[in-house]
Amino acid sequence: MSRAPFAPSDEVDAVVIGTGAGGAPLLARLASAGLSVVALEAGRALDPARDYARDEEAQGFLFWNDERLSAGRDPVAFGRNNSGTGVGGSTLHYTAYTVRAQPADLRLKTEFGVGEDWPFDYATLEPYYDEVEATVGVSGPSPYPWGPPRTPYPLKPLPLNGAAQLMQRGCDALGLRTSPAANAALSGSYSSDGTVFRPACHACGFCQAGCATGAKGSADVTWLPLARAAGAEIRPECFATGFERDAAGRITAVVYRTPAGEERQRCRAVFLCAGAIETPRLLLLGGLANGSGQVGRNFMAHTGIQVWGQFDDFVRPFKGIPGGLISEDTHRPADADFAGGYLLQSIGVMPVTYASQVARGRKLWGPQLRAHMRGYNNTAGINILGDCLPDAGNYLELSDEPDARGLPKPRVHFTMGENERRMTDHADRLMRRIWEAAGARDIWSFPRNAHIIGTARMGTDPERSVVDPDGKAHDVPNLYVSDNSTFPSALGANPALTIMALALRTADRFLAKRGA
Repeated sequence: MSRAPFAPSDEVDAVVIGTGAGGAPLLARLASAGLSVVALEAGRALDPARDYARDEEAQGFLFWNDERLSAGRDPVAFGRNNSGTGVGGSTLHYTAYTVRAQPADLRLKTEFGVGEDWPFDYATLEPYYDEVEATVGVSGPSPYPWGPPRTPYPLKPLPLNGAAQLMQRGCDALGLRTSPAANAALSGSYSSDGTVFRPACHACGFCQAGCATGAKGSADVTWLPLARAAGAEIRPECFATGFERDAAGRITAVVYRTPAGEERQRCRAVFLCAGAIETPRLLLLGGLANGSGQVGRNFMAHTGIQVWGQFDDFVRPFKGIPGGLISEDTHRPADADFAGGYLLQSIGVMPVTYASQVARGRKLWGPQLRAHMRGYNNTAGINILGDCLPDAGNYLELSDEPDARGLPKPRVHFTMGENERRMTDHADRLMRRIWEAAGARDIWSFPRNAHIIGTARMGTDPERSVVDPDGKAHDVPNLYVSDNSTFPSALGANPALTIMALALRTADRFLAKRGA
């Protein structure tokens, strides 16, 4: 359904800030329900055929490249692994790994006495997981070896690349179960109700550079076409900077900047879906939704140590879906000395990315680095995705250093706790054993943290959380948050699938209350 653009003076039903994993599904749901909706996206509108190249040096424009300040004993590196820019957000450059959280992940405090429980159970999310997998077209194994029985994946698994086959060999030798991983990349041509027809994955491996074919389930080829068809307006290059409010505290307009200057869009409700950095920054800039003092608090980053090795086999680590194989036998290890758990996944890697990690992780330069990189085509990696406990000492604040727009840059403090260090050590030992069993030589580890989570926690207690279980701000009657900032705990799973599922639930809860 095409329609004329909304005017700033039009009071639309909702403004959605951000068009990634949190904003895009929600936008589609609200528009499909007949609401007048405008989405503001800080980045550009991109044409995959024109703008995406199979060239990792050309992919940088997809990352959120505004400077973010890092502090703490384990400062987090921002950019390529954390958030994105462009219509579609970070889904444009995510690697499409779409594993579900396990039911126990939502009960961390109940299980271990640390961390936080989610304010609802797995059964609440399950139908939304089903819907997301069907809409974006997830390829995966059916049945899935871990967790409760589930609806079969829409498509069969993608082929295993070299790293996945070697990890499978090593895990088999150690008695660890493995399975092809669930990925939002098509193993066959596909379309779901209302979405565009998309071809199968070409196994080029350049997922982080944007998918030129549309085989990857990014928001620009799944949720956003649905939203546009239902009448939603998506405005690129619109950077939200603040809100106008009435005497009752309700938001009446969103203030944003465009290349032409400052604008305001009147609205009846706001959905803030800008991610775990920009969402709390915008709330702190406006002094909003912080009666609990929890905005920016409990920042989390998954433990994500990588272990690399070289093999006699040709691996060609640039080929195929980057995360081809999974094991969740480590979700709750019997010999764990930590709370929570982690998953194991094989990893593909582009040459420049790998060379930069070798230089930083092994301190190899010049001739030594060149010598090591001659073995690139024989290199394979495994990494973990591990839970991270919320901690009040890990937080985001506004710095006194302005960015290019004159706004305070966010400063993020992060230090891994003892639990994360023990989990990392456990995984490091296990992954080295897997590679030894698979025949690797020159095995080495690259410690890292992946994803940015927390900072606007959901919960039932307004004194300890920013939003309620439906995503509604405790302190602002018409403000909702829908992104990874609302996670009470990090989960032992990549966040994208859960963000999308939560977005649909938040939209449904909003629509139900609106119709009451």
